[in-house]
Amino acid sequence: MNKVNFTKKIFNLFSKKYSNKRPLLLLPIFLLLSCNPINKSEGTSTATLSKAESCSDNLPSRYGIAMQSQQDSLLSSNSGNSVKGMKWIPAGSFLMGANDKEGRADEYPSHLVKLDGFWMDEKEVTNAEFTEFVKATGYKTVAERTPDWEEIKKQLPAGTPKPSDDLLVAASLTFNPPSRPVPLHDASQWWAWTPGADWKHPEGPKSNLKGKDNYPVTQVCWEDANAYAKWAGKRLPTEAEWEYAARGGQKNTIYPWGNEQVEIGKPKANTWQGSFPDKNTDWDGYHGLAPTGSFPANAYGLFDMAGNVWEWVSDWYTNDYYETLKAKTVINPKGPTMSFDPDEPTVPKKVTRGGSFMCNSSYCKGYRVTARMKSSPDTGLQNTGFRCVKSKGGSKK
Repeated sequence: MNKVNFTKKIFNLFSKKYSNKRPLLLLPIFLLLSCNPINKSEGTSTATLSKAESCSDNLPSRYGIAMQSQQDSLLSSNSGNSVKGMKWIPAGSFLMGANDKEGRADEYPSHLVKLDGFWMDEKEVTNAEFTEFVKATGYKTVAERTPDWEEIKKQLPAGTPKPSDDLLVAASLTFNPPSRPVPLHDASQWWAWTPGADWKHPEGPKSNLKGKDNYPVTQVCWEDANAYAKWAGKRLPTEAEWEYAARGGQKNTIYPWGNEQVEIGKPKANTWQGSFPDKNTDWDGYHGLAPTGSFPANAYGLFDMAGNVWEWVSDWYTNDYYETLKAKTVINPKGPTMSFDPDEPTVPKKVTRGGSFMCNSSYCKGYRVTARMKSSPDTGLQNTGFRCVKSKGGSKK
């Protein structure tokens, strides 16, 4: 579906929501914002996705929100040269990308990467930390901004009438699991476009952050994450830095902890157990998000490099980027210079890594160290957050 058609669909859906007073479902979306799909043999769904498809295909962009940056005027580091709460990741080289048969096409071929050492946050950025940033700067996240009709109409056929102002409201996507197995091609069965959802109200306007200071902040888009990183005197990791750190110095392992399957032995990450998206058995102790650091760290001392929330990285997404690096040794790569996704050629994408609490082993394995997801940089979600890095130097104070 092209950008214009998707935008028109959004308006139609908003109209239905307000006229019928029912939760808004994003009918045209065919994404599973959990992780990379694999074939499913259990009878818990009425459809499966092929390995050629991405769980992030047709990810909705917040059309009409100008990517105006508040960063230049408000961002100044409050932390100086501190690396408190960060772990040093030593310089080294590794084979980036998948070597097993579980990856999607954009995870191949594996290629040699050499990196300088860097500092990385040992945990995902929390609600408490993001609150400090907002209080210090007055920053307003993209999900909190009212859509701009002047921007929207540029993406619609000439003469499209302006919708009622009460339809142009700040909103974001929330996870609403169904009570029964549903077709896995139809993400409208579990994602809802929810007015009033944002980082302070991640599950909708009636939710809040009470008692969740140490949970990862969510409903933040790439622009929001990048703004926080600059304010904190840090930056978002490159995709190569993220994968290298997630591997924890291990070679040819599937997960941050090694090769043991996620549901064998003790819980190792916050993922989905049971039948996605209708039944989570909570075997790992959590039904949704978990506080940061709830599971063992990897060999570099980093927590939640698998599961809990997808994490933004700095790189643009192209489907064939790894192919351009075939048989090369790449030093400190920063990704492609622009984005291109053949599934949605008009929508630029950034990469997210690590999987989330919605990743289910019987359907997908986004918590694999090589798994990639692509998302519009102005889209925040209930299962997406971030962590930061800092180049060599800094004080532990």
